[in-house]
Amino acid sequence: MLPVKKNSKSQTGRRRSHLSLKATNYSVCKKCDHAKLPHAACSNCGYVNPKITLKLAEES
Repeated sequence: MLPVKKNSKSQTGRRRSHLSLKATNYSVCKKCDHAKLPHAACSNCGYVNPKITLKLAEES
C-alpha cells in the first residue's frame, strides 16, 4: 500500500522531535577534578566515595 498523502517536512520533524539524543550529564571528581559519570568510578584516579577507591592498572 502507498500513503494517501505526502507528509510535509514539518510533520516529519514534529513526529521525530523526541528522537534526538540527550546530552550526557557529567560530574566532577572530588579528588582529581576530572569529568566523570555520576554514580561511577573516576577513570583517572579510581575514586568512588570516601570509603572506596579502586586500584587502576597502569598502561605500559
